[in-house]
Amino acid sequence: MSAKRKPAKPTKKSLITAYMTQALEADRSPASVFKFCKENNIPEAEFYALFGSMESLQKEIWIFFFEETKTLLEQDEAYAGYGNRERMLSFYFTFFELLGLNRSYVLFALGQTAEPMQQLGQLKGLRRSIKLFARELIEDANAEKNSKITKHNPDIFSEGAWLQLAFLLRFWIQDDSPGFEKTDVAIEKSVNTIFDIFDNTPLERVLDFGKFLFKERFA
Repeated sequence: MSAKRKPAKPTKKSLITAYMTQALEADRSPASVFKFCKENNIPEAEFYALFGSMESLQKEIWIFFFEETKTLLEQDEAYAGYGNRERMLSFYFTFFELLGLNRSYVLFALGQTAEPMQQLGQLKGLRRSIKLFARELIEDANAEKNSKITKHNPDIFSEGAWLQLAFLLRFWIQDDSPGFEKTDVAIEKSVNTIFDIFDNTPLERVLDFGKFLFKERFA
């Protein structure tokens, strides 16, 4: 008679999956770590070995979305040859495609308020990751420039990237177009706009983006 196999220890990913499923099925977050662990037959000690609290798990979900996006991009051989503009576009398209696969949870987590900035607590880790990603892009671009005049400020660029993501997230939440087509347009226009501003190119795209926002806001 073979010995019983011990259940596998939980991982961050397995706990995140369990939390998202339980929260959506109950239409509320677990009341406590104790109740979450009891419901999922997980020793509390194993939960606390990975997360310090239920709130830290909630924050980690957004970091997981970010890291999963980066992993998918790095698996694409063409990505390494992209310029910074194309890398940013690819990141946003992939990130929002991933959010689309988890839309029910995202709407639940953000309270369906369409105001992501009100949920800054759980988005802190995502904000930090986005800003670091954007900083790396602009520092790579600066390394190729000889003149200090043509180099861009990584702090301004990274903060702009975070505000851009917050805008796109709000836009995506409200988007009811098939396949979130309008969000794809907003991503393309907003990324081109921010790079055009930094590259001091003509403002046609800025005006085009403004017209797009005006049409979507007041149509």
